[in-house]
Amino acid sequence: MGEEDYYLELCERPVQFEKANPVNCVFFDEANKQVFAVRSGGATGVVVKGPDDRNPISFRMDDKGEVKCIKFSLENKILAVQRTSKTVVLPEKRSLKLLKSHNLNVNWYMYCPESAVILLSTTVLENVLQPFHFRAGTMSKLPKFEIELPAAPKSTKPSLSERDIAMATVYGQLYVLFLRHHSRTSNSTGAEVVLYHLPREGACKKMHILKLNRTGKFALNVVDNLVVVHHQDTETSVIFDIKLRGEFDGSVTFHHPVLPARSIQPYQIPIAGPAAVTSQSPVPCKLYSSSWIVFQPDIIISASQGYLWNLQVKLEPIVNLLPDKGRLMDFLLQRKECKMVILSVCSQMLSESDRASLPVIATVFDKLNHEYKKYLDAEQSYAMAVEAGQSRSSPLLKRPVRTQAVLDQSDVYTHVLSAFVEKKEMPHKFVIAVLMEYIRSLNQFQIAVQHYLHELVIKTLVQHNLFYMLHQFLQYHVLSDSKPLACLLLSLESFYPPAHQLSLDMLKRLSTANDEIVEVLLSKHQVLAALRFIRGIGGHDNISARKFLDAAKQTEDNMLFYTIFRFFEQRNQRLRGSPNFTPGEHCEEHVAFFKQIFGDQALMRPTTF
Repeated sequence: MGEEDYYLELCERPVQFEKANPVNCVFFDEANKQVFAVRSGGATGVVVKGPDDRNPISFRMDDKGEVKCIKFSLENKILAVQRTSKTVVLPEKRSLKLLKSHNLNVNWYMYCPESAVILLSTTVLENVLQPFHFRAGTMSKLPKFEIELPAAPKSTKPSLSERDIAMATVYGQLYVLFLRHHSRTSNSTGAEVVLYHLPREGACKKMHILKLNRTGKFALNVVDNLVVVHHQDTETSVIFDIKLRGEFDGSVTFHHPVLPARSIQPYQIPIAGPAAVTSQSPVPCKLYSSSWIVFQPDIIISASQGYLWNLQVKLEPIVNLLPDKGRLMDFLLQRKECKMVILSVCSQMLSESDRASLPVIATVFDKLNHEYKKYLDAEQSYAMAVEAGQSRSSPLLKRPVRTQAVLDQSDVYTHVLSAFVEKKEMPHKFVIAVLMEYIRSLNQFQIAVQHYLHELVIKTLVQHNLFYMLHQFLQYHVLSDSKPLACLLLSLESFYPPAHQLSLDMLKRLSTANDEIVEVLLSKHQVLAALRFIRGIGGHDNISARKFLDAAKQTEDNMLFYTIFRFFEQRNQRLRGSPNFTPGEHCEEHVAFFKQIFGDQALMRPTTF
């Protein structure tokens, strides 16, 4: 299997710690994501490492018996050590205060640090779960709920095992994930993961069922809002996306794996030690090892090898594993680091070898612009709220975050369309159809089309002499009026004479001042077009010669400079009886430049009658 096929990988820089052995015990604190290596009950040292810790914490403590659990408080201020089932020791003397108590028979508990929710297993079958939420020093009781256990043979008593429960945040919502080893329906084979949504207020509700279609030992992670299910027997993993459309039966949605099962990408353990030793080749890591322990959301620990990894999703391989472009876009748009992958998918579907059909291209553009429009609307609502002064009265008002799923027109133009129109092997009708499809999609979502997209269409039409189509697009306002577009049309007059009138009509519709039109044309180095325009409205006797000669000189086109210079010489002759410029026109440097390039003899001689 090539590297391009693995869509899950272990992070490059894991946290390394001393391997678990008879002398060294290893503990993991899920709240701080720290690994504790405790040697000889702490007497010969405790080393604490976390994913973001530049410097590990090291200390010693007296060996007062076996350590069952050890943790720091948040920000590593207080250490707590548990050595018996009923006592927790704080090495520093501190006073504790009982804030609240609840009497419950508890079989086991689970804590989710991200949401500050603890889940207590109660009742004989262990399947009634009582959640509590901690916030600002208070503890609130949430409604309890029951996990439906699978049907079990009469000889065995069913019960809910702590191993089959996980808590994780998916798309901003807290879920309890239950790994049900046998489906409740007898005709269905294989295990499934049931997702119960646990809201801050209201009852917990069964929402999603992930169909695994296999049995055996499983472990769960959540990465980038995807539920990852590892299967030890086959040493493969699958991913589920609850945002993708599933099969809804009126109460829950059933989901199948997004992609075929694949192993995590093979991982090499680097050899540590002096340079002479590290020349040895790295050791392949045993994936899906029985010594692996999985923690939420994305942590995998190998105590026997002394590594803590974060699991990561690789998006590039998924592009080729998910042929349905619409579903692929739905999937990618929900991922954190999706922008460059989405742009590459767009380029790929417009390439000669993987060319998609126009309806597929339209679907992709619509999905991109749906996200783009959502962001623009959120920005507009925020700006209006700020203007209305709501930001002071409502501290919850936050500026919308621009995620990588927001691909604006400049992104698509720069990374996809500008390169696409340059492809000589593409049929020009297809090129124009794609450009118009993108513009159609923007219009459909009521997004103002940027002029550079219209310019791209016009340049492509002109390149292929499709002037009749250009005329139609303008006549029926397929291309929206804008000053840059009008200037572009003016510059096309020499190829297509009607462009001049089309441009003037557009400028009139835009109520543009004539001098502004001239300025825009000169700024675009359209010096002849500017001159033709000013002659067309009869203003050429009053324009500044220096402004036009400056613009002509900037183009570094000597013949253009000659033409413009000669025009003003002729104007001077007609208006004043001499081709020479007056001192007030400040054209001395241009006269000198003209002489330098063309010689004195090229200057126009005064005409006498």
